[in-house]
This record gives sequence, C-alpha cells and structure tokens, in this order.
Amino acid sequence: MSGTRARTLLFLGIGVVLVFLDQLTKELAIAELSDGSVVPVIGEVLRFRLVYNDAAAFSLGVGQTWVLAIIAIGAVLALLWFGPKAKNLTWTVIAGLVLGGAAGNLVDRLTRAPGFLNGHVVDFISIPFNFPIFNLADTFLVIGVSLAMIRVVMGDEVGGKVGK
Repeated sequence: MSGTRARTLLFLGIGVVLVFLDQLTKELAIAELSDGSVVPVIGEVLRFRLVYNDAAAFSLGVGQTWVLAIIAIGAVLALLWFGPKAKNLTWTVIAGLVLGGAAGNLVDRLTRAPGFLNGHVVDFISIPFNFPIFNLADTFLVIGVSLAMIRVVMGDEVGGKVGK
C-alpha cells in the first residue's frame, strides 16, 4: 500500500472512530443524565451534566444553529478534500482529529431536535472556573487545532514535508 493511500485510510479511520466515540458518549449522556442529574467524576473538578447547545463555543452565535451547520458542512468538506493530501503522519493525525471533532458536532446539528440544520449539540463534560460545558467532539477539535498551531509556530508548513 502506498504511503499516500495509507495516510488517507488513517485520516478517515481516525475521523470515523472519533465520530463514533463522540456520538456514543452523547447517547450515554442522554440516557443517564436526562433527568437533570449531575454526576461527579473527579469531585468538583470533572462532572457530567447534560445540556443542549444551539450555539458555537463560548455561546457565540446563539440561535444561529443553521449558520453554524453550514459552516461545519464546509469545514468537513474541506477536510475531506485536503486531509488525504497530508504529507506526513503528524498532519494526517491532526487532520483526522479535526475531522472527527467537526463531523461529531455536525451530526448533532443535522440529526437532533429541533430538526435538520437546527439540531442542538449535546454537551455533558463540565469543569470548574465557569468554563463552558463541552463534549468529546469539542475536545478532539481543540487538540487537533492546538497541535496544528504548535506545528506552525515551530516552523512546519501546513502539510509539511515527508519525513518531518
């Protein structure tokens, strides 16, 4: 199998597995937390509490779910186009993380109530310090984008060179 084909399969595999994990944890959160309960996982440092979010991160774009869905569709399509063109393993993994995160929340916007393109994102991970409640898709996005920023700050071009 060629290096490009292997990286493409890895990129898509990471994206699919992360969307699956994100959706599975959201379904578990709905099943276990719909009664309004808050479950301490690590005392007050990490708790599970179910909320439905019609905005982007930090409550940006409240009520503009359809706009966020369109942006997410564009992002996922761009990732599906550019992700397979990653020149090395690091950028392949980064692209897979970002794809999994973007697609995980897009699934919610397309399939959850109140309806297509207006679905609310399921969030359930709560940490202190008035930080917004989030989900695994958000985590995958933050990790992927952070790694990309670190790589760029270190002088790596987006896509990099083979062997870097």
